[in-house]
Amino acid sequence: MIKVQNLKKRFKFYKKPSDRLKELLFRRTYHTVYEALKGVSFEVKSGEVLGIVGPNGAGKSTLLKILTGVLLPDEGKVIVSGRITGLLELGTGFNYEMSGLENIYMNGLLLGMTREELDAKKEAIISFSELGDFIYEPLKTYSSGMVMRLAFSIAIHADPTCFVVDEALSVGDAHFQQKCIKKIKEFREKGGSIVFVSHDLNAVKILCDEAILLHQGEVLEKGSSEKVINAYNRLLAFLAEKENKIFTLSSNKSSSNPAYGTLEATIKEVSFQGEDSGSSVVSSGEWAFIKIIFKAFKDIPSLTVGILIRDRFGQDVFGVNTSLLNKPISISAGSTYEVLFKVKINLAPGKYTVTAALHHGERHTEKCYHWIDSATSFEVAGFKCNAFSGLVSLPVEVSFQPCS
Repeated sequence: MIKVQNLKKRFKFYKKPSDRLKELLFRRTYHTVYEALKGVSFEVKSGEVLGIVGPNGAGKSTLLKILTGVLLPDEGKVIVSGRITGLLELGTGFNYEMSGLENIYMNGLLLGMTREELDAKKEAIISFSELGDFIYEPLKTYSSGMVMRLAFSIAIHADPTCFVVDEALSVGDAHFQQKCIKKIKEFREKGGSIVFVSHDLNAVKILCDEAILLHQGEVLEKGSSEKVINAYNRLLAFLAEKENKIFTLSSNKSSSNPAYGTLEATIKEVSFQGEDSGSSVVSSGEWAFIKIIFKAFKDIPSLTVGILIRDRFGQDVFGVNTSLLNKPISISAGSTYEVLFKVKINLAPGKYTVTAALHHGERHTEKCYHWIDSATSFEVAGFKCNAFSGLVSLPVEVSFQPCS
């Protein structure tokens, strides 16, 4: 269990090193104060995973360093039951002149393990890291992915009750990342508490029970991972358009489909209809029409209209827009327009939502005119194509012949 109460952290910035000495001698202030954390509070119970998201400079790394004891807070409390370990910046606690094996002992001791524990777990750590004979080579010869393998393997074998994971998992190959995610899920099922920081929003949605959004040292949003990530997307759009005075972060915080944007063009209607079913319930493999009707309030010579399909967990399944399709759109103030996407729904049975957006360029963070989360929904029931397992159907060809 991790409990954080009103956590505050400040840093003093000096223009030059000599200002520190002058401040001591003359009893005058020669520094500026930067508040990295401004009263952050949250709780992670046993068996729960808390995701932390936010733009660069939000205070995420400072928070994690306080949780793991690297930094001390100026105010507030951190209550942790049992041992806490984690992965902070890649390579933290390692000596790159030493071998991987030597670093197992050095890093393990820093995490609170005894030499006897490390002797007993050494082979398991090496086996999980899949480094083979490289374990005897100095870390300066390792790739960033190899360092991450070793760091994760040591940390997870320290048998913590609380585990903190920073962006370290963003490096390395897909196979080992999946292996790490599986290990994290096993750790959670055994009752471990996890704080997970990542810019991979799908990973946050899949792994985390709840999440918080940090910005400029404060908690802007707290709740389900989908709710927080939607708020994060709104924040990114707001930061890209902060000079625009008519930008609104949310039309209604209590709404299940919050909308935001500059509103220089607004979405009036979003609908989904199966080509065969004529309804929002379709079969896997059926074509469907997603229609967006919108109105322009100013001339926009280059507009992008996009859709994003999410599953019931809020995971992004498929997204496309007119910019990616090389379909340029120009609109005039006062006119209303319709864009029709014809999509083959090669998705597994289940419930899905459609998010709609009007923006500039390939991504809504460049300039967002209007974004509506969960603007409409649909359900896939049964198969029009061959049945399959997993989330999506991919084209497959099978051949068979006897071996000579």
